[in-house]
Amino acid sequence: MSAEFGGDPGKQGKLSRWLRGRRPKEAAGDGGREDLLRAAADAGLPLAPAAHPAGYRCSCDRVGCPTPARHPVSFAWQTQSTTDRAQIERWARHQPQANFITATGMVHDVLDVPLEAGRETLRRLLEAGVEVGPVAESDDGRLLFFTLTRGTPEDEDEWWPCELDCHPETMDEHPGLRWHCRGSYVLVPPARLPGEDRGVHWVRGPEHPLPDPLTLLETLTDACARYAVEENDGHPAAAWPSRR
Repeated sequence: MSAEFGGDPGKQGKLSRWLRGRRPKEAAGDGGREDLLRAAADAGLPLAPAAHPAGYRCSCDRVGCPTPARHPVSFAWQTQSTTDRAQIERWARHQPQANFITATGMVHDVLDVPLEAGRETLRRLLEAGVEVGPVAESDDGRLLFFTLTRGTPEDEDEWWPCELDCHPETMDEHPGLRWHCRGSYVLVPPARLPGEDRGVHWVRGPEHPLPDPLTLLETLTDACARYAVEENDGHPAAAWPSRR
């Protein structure tokens, strides 16, 4: 157990609640929303406005939107994404219902895994004293591990485009590990999903330093492999798209 949790029953109890899916209450109201968005921006996560739920549908005007409330509102989201607090506050106040996405592959990547595999991994990593960065939980059954990116604009050859895996719109076809990097995005908490009381929330907030993804990858892939076998009635699952 890392020093962050060891020896403090209150913190251990909070961790147990997280791992059972009983998340701590987030700040309520518009002020709390802005505080969480500012905290994400201060941690270096570039943000841009996204669609939001309209009942059980999406706020966009696309008929049969395949990713309701989960996509940016602008096609220019990659260049629009920013950590500028003033701009984010303007967006938040002028679009009070909007979710926000964070563009990956510039400062951070996101390792996106099935919820149960992610909870198992988080428990194992914390018990082993491994430094785990921010982690978000999505009520559609995913756990998001925020990490440093493996490529930077100054080192163009090291970019790993997300298209090597899959696009954000094809998540259902890839239930195992997804590595969100250049050309991808994820919802950043606080975000709302279609349905009653569903959303995306922090399990570990953005104040935690971003780790190198390779320190988490082996444990995550092992947990995802076990999850896939269990979901496939004990038979090995088809190979997931892998990074080349």
